[in-house]
Amino acid sequence: MASPAIETRHVNKYFGGGFDYLRLLPPPFDRLRANGAKKGPAHVLRDVSFAAQRGEIYGVLGANGSGKSTLVRILSTLLLPDSGEARIFGLDVVRQSSEVRSLINRVSADPSFFRNMSAVENLLFFGRVYGFSPAEIKRRLPGILARLGFEWERALEPMSHLSRGQQQKMAVARSFLTSPVLMLLDEPTTGLDPRSKRDVQAFVRQVRDEHDSTILLTTHDMEEAELLCDRIAFIANGRIVAEGTPFKLRERVARGRPVEEITMETVFMELTGKRIEEDEEEAEKVLAAR
Repeated sequence: MASPAIETRHVNKYFGGGFDYLRLLPPPFDRLRANGAKKGPAHVLRDVSFAAQRGEIYGVLGANGSGKSTLVRILSTLLLPDSGEARIFGLDVVRQSSEVRSLINRVSADPSFFRNMSAVENLLFFGRVYGFSPAEIKRRLPGILARLGFEWERALEPMSHLSRGQQQKMAVARSFLTSPVLMLLDEPTTGLDPRSKRDVQAFVRQVRDEHDSTILLTTHDMEEAELLCDRIAFIANGRIVAEGTPFKLRERVARGRPVEEITMETVFMELTGKRIEEDEEEAEKVLAAR
């Protein structure tokens, strides 16, 4: 039997709790230490275990600060888990990181570009990094941009002239240049207007269908998760609290109510005990205290 596209087993991640740099501060800043500014390590991911299969769009749905981006960074080999293991198509993300990187691409909520270069120049540069010739990149780009609803004329402008949403579209275009077998999309529609969001969502589904790609999508957008994902995992305070198809998750909390009338917001509230906005407020308090 083929290995899952993504498999994690009991992954834990902590931040903080290392060397106490505050003890090196001179007076009066050393009072920060006495006032409790130094905190213990924050448990960001707690015993996270799940599996996503080839060709599946798997959603990780949770508030900002719930651990979604940390999970993506571990899967993309940018962070090491403190315990547990994560595998991409059977390859260990720690011991076989080079092989893993050749199979994946990632879109973050805060992409980086060369701001004084045009969007096309940025894509040409990153395409060469991926091993494509300039001719091949130029052949592929118009089709990708058109499917994202991005005008070619705007792509010739410097990145600094583009809106936040337009830059996010460029990040999506950059990541799909290689037609990777696994895409890690970390809140890819953040900052997009409703029409642009629909363009990106349609493009994600099209790429999955055409290339049999596996896609891990993190979001706090309930409607987006239900629209795109074959299965969804709810993550709260670093722990996966529920997993299933959108229908199965709604069915789980129905208790005699019509399943089609139950929203993902209702499911999230009933399975986590809070609204997603409340979970975000709680996460912000934890981050502020660290």
